Amino acid sequence: MSDNNFELLSMPASREPASLLAVDRAVSEIRRGRMVAVRGSGGIAILVQSAEAITSDALSEMRAFSHCDPVLAVTARRAAVLGLAETAGKIVTLSTGQEMTAEIIRDLADPLSDAPLPEDTRASLTVTMRATPTYDCESAAVALTKIARLLPAAVTAQIVDPTADDLASWSARHDVLLVDAGDIFQYDNTQARTLRAVSSARVPLLGAENTRIIAFRPIDGGLEHLAIVVGQPDKNAPVLARLHSECFTGDLLGSLRCDCGDQLQGAIQEITTIGAGVLLYLAQEGRGIGLVNKLRAYELQDRGFDTMDANEQLGFDADERVYLPAAKILRLLGFERVRLMTNNPDKVTALAHCGIIVEERVPHTFPSNEHNENYLRTKAVRGGHIF
Repeated sequence: MSDNNFELLSMPASREPASLLAVDRAVSEIRRGRMVAVRGSGGIAILVQSAEAITSDALSEMRAFSHCDPVLAVTARRAAVLGLAETAGKIVTLSTGQEMTAEIIRDLADPLSDAPLPEDTRASLTVTMRATPTYDCESAAVALTKIARLLPAAVTAQIVDPTADDLASWSARHDVLLVDAGDIFQYDNTQARTLRAVSSARVPLLGAENTRIIAFRPIDGGLEHLAIVVGQPDKNAPVLARLHSECFTGDLLGSLRCDCGDQLQGAIQEITTIGAGVLLYLAQEGRGIGLVNKLRAYELQDRGFDTMDANEQLGFDADERVYLPAAKILRLLGFERVRLMTNNPDKVTALAHCGIIVEERVPHTFPSNEHNENYLRTKAVRGGHIF
């Protein structure tokens, strides 16, 4: 679970809408396979495109616009699984001895590449690696792909065009959207700070008829998080709470690969048993990597990787969730203290890091099945979950 957001300074509230809008537009562009320009400190700026959308034509255009050869920015975890040198940094850039092609980028960025490079080509591939500072442009580029729920890998090229002194004008001439690196780094933090309740309704549930669902949305109109409030919890006492990451496959389809559906229904039943509590249904599918990447991780699991190794093969941390939205929603509901239903001690630590007092960890365990035994074992042995 990432805590980089806690190190960032808060921006003025008047700047928040513009900051979120800039990142949202950049996300839209790279999801459509277009380039964006990222402006960092010290006059440095780069062109960025997602690795999974790169084409030969896009690479040629990037070279022509930037006057620089593109490189591939990936997470240190992805570099490690590729067998490259370990680094203390979080992001590295990869360049090759020959011209970087779309095929080479695909092979380096995607562990599920359908057409991997021939072994003789791979053997002749010379890759050099450069670790990047925590808050430089390349780090922002990879962070942008994560926000977009794409593979965490970006093709970048430093803008050294001599006509780019006025970067805003240069970007406009080339029809390239410009975004500040700082806005990307602040995105999760700013979204959480701007969460507001936008709708509320009584929704009787089977076995929990006195239930209200409240939807919370950030100021940029981004993804909503939901609070499922059962009964009338006492705001002067620690509330029984569950932070539940949305799981399309487990919650909706009843997938047997995870225990999410059991945890969701079990939490509501437990809250109903004591009479009141709250379940936060958080928009952070697949431990924060998104549904598409979760399906990629499932395919890697079918090839022999455990759930954590699969995420790392893709270039993600084992857990990419951020709990700032959960803390914000609890405060908006009037709760500062919780009894947290979870088997994950890291979740207790993360929520406490956000300023919510966790007075008790309430065990939340359900029987395994033949399809999720290895998954649950990995969470216990490698993730420190308590079952």
